[in-house]
Amino acid sequence: MTDSYVSFEELAKYLNVKVPTVREWVAKGYVPKDTYIKVANTYRFNIPQVVAALKQEVPEPVDTDQNEPVQLELDFSDEDDV
Repeated sequence: MTDSYVSFEELAKYLNVKVPTVREWVAKGYVPKDTYIKVANTYRFNIPQVVAALKQEVPEPVDTDQNEPVQLELDFSDEDDV
């Protein structure tokens, strides 16, 4: 089986969030580098790997101006097989 990769827009739609939210998660390290491919300014994400990573314990933000860590709560109970 070949891994398929999707754009920011497709990943955001799958996760039912806005594109800026996904961009923020990437910038803060919530979406690990091993779940996407980046060439220049183009990102492509592997949805199953991203979902698995987001279900793990939330890491401390990499670089943030906020005083408290951000807690992500995602519910994938209705997700279809990817």
